[in-house]
Amino acid sequence: MSKSGQLWGGRFTEGPNETFAEFNDSLRFDKRLFVADVSASIEWAIGLEKAGVISTKERNDIVAGLKQMLEDESQHSHYFDGSTAEDVHSFIEGKLIDSIGDAGRKLHTGRSRNDQVAAAFRLWVRYEIDAIDMQIKALQSALVGFAQRHAEAVIPGYTHLQRAQPVMFAHWCLAYFEMLQRDRERLADARKRVNIMPLGSGALAGTGFPIDREAIAKELGFDGITRNSLDAVSDRDFVVDLAAACSLVMVHLSRLAEDLILYCSAEFGFVTLSDSVSSGSSLMPQKKNSDALELLRGKAGRVFGHNLGLLTMLKGLPLAYNKDMQEDKEAAFDTVDTAQICLRAAAIVIENATLNEAAARDAATKGYLNATDLADLMVKKGVPFRTAHETVGKAVLHAIDQGKELHEMTVDELKAFWPDIDDSVAERLSLDSSLAAKSAIGGTSPDRVGMALAEANMQLEADS
Repeated sequence: MSKSGQLWGGRFTEGPNETFAEFNDSLRFDKRLFVADVSASIEWAIGLEKAGVISTKERNDIVAGLKQMLEDESQHSHYFDGSTAEDVHSFIEGKLIDSIGDAGRKLHTGRSRNDQVAAAFRLWVRYEIDAIDMQIKALQSALVGFAQRHAEAVIPGYTHLQRAQPVMFAHWCLAYFEMLQRDRERLADARKRVNIMPLGSGALAGTGFPIDREAIAKELGFDGITRNSLDAVSDRDFVVDLAAACSLVMVHLSRLAEDLILYCSAEFGFVTLSDSVSSGSSLMPQKKNSDALELLRGKAGRVFGHNLGLLTMLKGLPLAYNKDMQEDKEAAFDTVDTAQICLRAAAIVIENATLNEAAARDAATKGYLNATDLADLMVKKGVPFRTAHETVGKAVLHAIDQGKELHEMTVDELKAFWPDIDDSVAERLSLDSSLAAKSAIGGTSPDRVGMALAEANMQLEADS
């Protein structure tokens, strides 16, 4: 290690320019890879000893020194303060040499920072994917709980933000459960690709020592090893996978937030948020603002930007490693931080929200939401659907002129549009009948929604 604290100073006759050093150095943010890097370094030292590159004593000294560093870092919040190291990798090596002497200088044998950082970064991403998955599951559980607190509630369903057909409130909750389940599946798929070990790829051409890469991979919990050293050190697909999966998480959180922002407004009046996740106005004493939801919606763009930034950074890079790739860390770190705090905040919002069941049910009975049910009734009596659709449309127009809902019209009034109608129409146009009719798998009938809730609970329990 050079006197300047760099890993590469021997070929140079002067130190780095002060501005360049500030521009180049990354310890201030890549120190987050410390635990992952030290963990990988411990297994690399064991691999060196097994390959006959270092002695057993040297291996023991290196491993002991690295484990001590893990303990020291966990106990000191300012562990990195004052360091002039270029990055976390040089920081670890410098600390190790200071601690155990020349044995520490042997740790980097057969290894480059290129495969070192790729391995540490993959380990870190794997840890974070697991953490995000648990937070998504917690939000799913909160949604199931919200549904169960209002198991009999009904709300208007919307298309084009216009009232369309009534749905069980639990059906609405489970729609977001399904979105989040796809997010978990995407993250699990991304985890498979991230969990491949690049250590042993060297700078770009592979290591010149007989290291058992597969044994090291197994000890670190990787599913396998990379098969091409050029690709291994220059691949950041796994970071894009993470950012893309988190982007869709944020899309779903933003949609959830938008629904709830609308439902909390006086114009809808369906949902009340807890004071603990709301704020007031500095001017208007009556205001209760859904700030937590607005932040969920707003922070989505931040994650989308990181995803695009990573793609743009990678698109023109020649093989193999290039310094441009240092830009992957801050994007990944902020993506994970943003997704995680948003998931935690969303779960808190849902756990403490209440539904105004009366207001929601009242809204579900207004706006001709049973028009399709009347058309379906006609179809079941032999009327072609397009004919039924046009006929009911005319009936709705008449009802609007009369200031009535369809179910408020008399049988005689409806006979003017369809002579075969009978007294059973009142029951068929009721809210309960409308819901019960949607009994196909995936529909909003109370029975189907009850089964879906039970399945969601079983799914959460199975993932425990």
